[in-house]
Amino acid sequence: MPRIALIHALKVSIPAIEESFARLWPEAKLMNLLDDSLSADLAAEGALTPAMTQRFLALARYAKSTGADAILFTCSAFGPCIEACAADMPEIPVLKPNEAMIEEAIALAGPKARIGLLATFSPTLDSMPPEFAVAAPGATVVPCLAAPALTALNAGDGAAHDREAAAAAMAVSNCDVIALAQFSLARAAAAVAAATGKPALTTPDSAVRKLKRLLKVA
Repeated sequence: MPRIALIHALKVSIPAIEESFARLWPEAKLMNLLDDSLSADLAAEGALTPAMTQRFLALARYAKSTGADAILFTCSAFGPCIEACAADMPEIPVLKPNEAMIEEAIALAGPKARIGLLATFSPTLDSMPPEFAVAAPGATVVPCLAAPALTALNAGDGAAHDREAAAAAMAVSNCDVIALAQFSLARAAAAVAAATGKPALTTPDSAVRKLKRLLKVA
């Protein structure tokens, strides 16, 4: 079975992607790499820096050296850093956390869809909309921040996280589909869909499905 390296900048991303693999592709061999100082440093700097790109490259190269057949990054706020990693190792799939979900959202709602983008980490709402613009220039992305949800999750209160996410999502309930921008938000998908009456797509499920396709696993 393929070996998949999972590289994280937030501890809270790990359970979400492991749950998706357990449900959708339990046979895959997983390895986890975590540098949770990356998210704190990004918040402090206010923007991505060349030094952050070098840190991402170091993590990706290490993952590849262990025999990884593919690499999946799980934090949505570091798109350009991940693109640098993909360019550095074109011989294996290197996925941004959200690229598969963007593809599924457009396939579901159409290239001119109105897409609600729900995030709990504010830098994600800066980095991710341009990726939708590249994939579907005619789509309209409506950003929505649910910062209290991440505070609750970091405090260990998953139920409060889900309630806060669902409450915030009401601001984008007039969209065709709601994209949950972070792996840690996946646990709130059912609550968001129930509150808004709209499909709620998650990054981990979409990413696992894409990796299976890329690695030609039935």
